[in-house]
Amino acid sequence: MKTVKFIDLRSDTVTLPTDEMLEAIKAAELGDDVFKEDSTVNQLEMMAAKKMGKEAALLVTSGTQANLVSLMSNTKRGNLVILEAESHIYWYEVGGLSTIAGLLPWLIRGNLGVLDPKDIEAAMKPKDIHFPETTLICIENTHNRYGGAIISPDQIKAVGEIAKTFGLKLYMDGARIFNAAMALKVDVKDFTKHVDNLMFCLSKGLSCPIGSIVVGTDEFIEKARKNRKILGGGMRQAGVIAAPGIVALEKMIDRLDEDHKNAKALAEGLAQINGITIDLKNVQTNIVHFGVSELLGTSDQFVSKLRENRVLALPRDKKRLRMVTHRGIEKEDIDKTLNIIESIVKELHR
Repeated sequence: MKTVKFIDLRSDTVTLPTDEMLEAIKAAELGDDVFKEDSTVNQLEMMAAKKMGKEAALLVTSGTQANLVSLMSNTKRGNLVILEAESHIYWYEVGGLSTIAGLLPWLIRGNLGVLDPKDIEAAMKPKDIHFPETTLICIENTHNRYGGAIISPDQIKAVGEIAKTFGLKLYMDGARIFNAAMALKVDVKDFTKHVDNLMFCLSKGLSCPIGSIVVGTDEFIEKARKNRKILGGGMRQAGVIAAPGIVALEKMIDRLDEDHKNAKALAEGLAQINGITIDLKNVQTNIVHFGVSELLGTSDQFVSKLRENRVLALPRDKKRLRMVTHRGIEKEDIDKTLNIIESIVKELHR
């Protein structure tokens, strides 16, 4: 009996590795990465550093670990860190910046995730015995809670200039930075050249089963390596993780454009359905946020209706949902999802 598959639009973290990635795992040369002796890891890190225009790179287990390692390596305990108010680091990483790194978050509300340099300047504390020292600004690109919104290279440059004015480091949570680069049709280095260091995920749109990369100067990466070890992230024969990452950097970046086209088609279709609200100009990459009217119930109720019809989504808040396109979601899945949503809406409007 054939099993009917779910159309899983919850996140691009559900992507499965390609056959080539699985073959690369089997063929990978392995060694002890804590001793820097895993040649496959070394190759991936060199590739990542070069692609991002930085001196060095470090393989870590996840985006959350990448961000925590980077926060610890850019600061000292007791420092103040400036973050956009809806940032992933603040919302979804279990408060690690405070509980583990010992940092005080200072939140600034941005415009679709973009920080205004004037707001950063206004938030700066004078050097005073009563105040913690501000040492770091963090930005997120693309911005998760703003539906995959892009922070442009010029906007990053403006934040970088204010950071330099006050002697701060600028760090980018670039989990989906390749989505931003593909959407604007520019080299990823156009973004990275304006930040001191950053991370990007292998396990989202790039389809690897695990892993993220931290990149920066040689000195920064050595600090990050030590902090990774503190967090239990020192890995041994990690080439089995790195091998798919090499395939991803070589072959999986350009195909992100397909995800963006599918997200746009999904968004445009949703805009035509009665009871659904969506701002098309905010659908910039592969994340689609949309609202449901009172007649359609709460987002949780609507998500349950979708699940009954074998479509998976996530509630964004009480009245909005999130859908994310990725490898494994085809145009026919988008068309089917739109038909299902239209049928649910008609049923609930009776």
